[in-house]
Amino acid sequence: MEASSSRLCYELLAEVGEGTYGKVYKAREEGGEQRLLAVKKLHFRGDASEAGIPAAMVREVALMRKMKYFNHPNVVKLLDVSVVPAGRSLDLSLVLEYVDQDLSTYLSKVPASGLSKDAIKDVMHQLLSGLDFLHTNLVVHRDLKPENILVSSRREVKIADFGLARIYSFNMALTPGVVTLWYRAPEVLLNSVYMFSVDMWSVGCIFAELFLLRPLFQGYTEAQQLQKIFEVIGVPTEEDWPRDSPISYPSSFRPEGSCTKPLPSLGPQEHHLLSECLTFRPSSRISAAKALTHPFFTK
Repeated sequence: MEASSSRLCYELLAEVGEGTYGKVYKAREEGGEQRLLAVKKLHFRGDASEAGIPAAMVREVALMRKMKYFNHPNVVKLLDVSVVPAGRSLDLSLVLEYVDQDLSTYLSKVPASGLSKDAIKDVMHQLLSGLDFLHTNLVVHRDLKPENILVSSRREVKIADFGLARIYSFNMALTPGVVTLWYRAPEVLLNSVYMFSVDMWSVGCIFAELFLLRPLFQGYTEAQQLQKIFEVIGVPTEEDWPRDSPISYPSSFRPEGSCTKPLPSLGPQEHHLLSECLTFRPSSRISAAKALTHPFFTK
């Protein structure tokens, strides 16, 4: 049994996942509503007074506490935080609302005939609503992928895992290794400046995956990932190549402009929205707010 500083008591039921710093458990609240909970237990070895909690973890907790007060239905809720010194180490527990599966698991159960257009529209609308909320509050998620998007049994979509998220600022330290490779925007692959639009590239990759039931770009190195992107969206012109990138424009490239059909089977509205998300130049990429008003959702 565990108890936290705000007296939210729970019983751990089963381990459901493992991360860099600790484990995630399914738990049940004791007393009250007896809700199912997700408990992220993190253990930091060494002298806690000297090393303290890793900065990434501090940012994750701070961001989730900030968002807790807005209570958005498409962002996973942080219910409680507790920090317990354990000798020279430190135990940190995050108590979150429990959602039984992520989008990756959800897609693995979809029949071979695929998701209906209405189901895709519903998932995408909720994902974009959550992301618009984050961007409005200056939060860049930086690691959107199916494993970090939760889907409840009632098909409620919630953005989770804020370990790489940041509050956006013009002097923000830009980390090149953000975003899992298959969902990583070209500007991140090219070590260029990036902003909220990195999340919209990831959304485009996820949108395509809802139709394909597999990732759109499956590279195993950064160079291969870029190659796979250019095979689909076309080779960018030298003008569109980010000037601050340490990687110079390869003169062997033959710019062909944007390919007309990233996924030939898509209808015109789906194709247009996908193309707007998967635009090479970040400043030309559609925003979450604008995507929500796209004809794909409104007509």
